[in-house]
Amino acid sequence: MKTFENIVICVFCSMGLSGCATFKSLNAEVPLYERVFIYCGTRLDWAALENDNATIRKLKTEAPRYPLVDLPFSFAMDSVFLPLAISAEIFH
Repeated sequence: MKTFENIVICVFCSMGLSGCATFKSLNAEVPLYERVFIYCGTRLDWAALENDNATIRKLKTEAPRYPLVDLPFSFAMDSVFLPLAISAEIFH
């Protein structure tokens, strides 16, 4: 049980060091009409895993250091923010 707790602590510490892609992409200095809202953190992580520089440039923020570690957490946060993201995409 102690090793599981250590693994969880290490995952959260590495998340803190690499930054959360969802919050990075939502806080990027991008004009509202160019902004991508729906699953933006997941898209950023996936682009970093695929070395897709075009998508990273489109999101105008740097990818996290460990995108594979950040991917499930960004997917979860993007899913939580999905209703707000849909309304932002519709009304911007």
